[in-house]
Amino acid sequence: MYAIIATGGKQYKVENGMKLDVEKLEANVGDTVKFDVIMLSDESGVSAGNTVAGAYAEAEVLAQGKGKKIIVFKYKAKKNERKRQGHRQPFTTVQIKSIVK
Repeated sequence: MYAIIATGGKQYKVENGMKLDVEKLEANVGDTVKFDVIMLSDESGVSAGNTVAGAYAEAEVLAQGKGKKIIVFKYKAKKNERKRQGHRQPFTTVQIKSIVK
């Protein structure tokens, strides 16, 4: 059984026991969070839309972290304008505990 969930403006395919990094959530380590299910696939087939209304995926927050640093460099040619900036995207690591219909 797997489900498609939506969080942080993105969609993820998840299964029971799966670990994944999602956009930062305002939750503490050890908390349980619920994600809305967009599409569900099980032994009876695939269902989406109103047929999965009320379904959710339950997950446990394992860690909060930051991604690898990227460098943003902007400049304007022949004007001696340069700007160097770094960025580390925050994320939350979750483990899917169950998918509830």
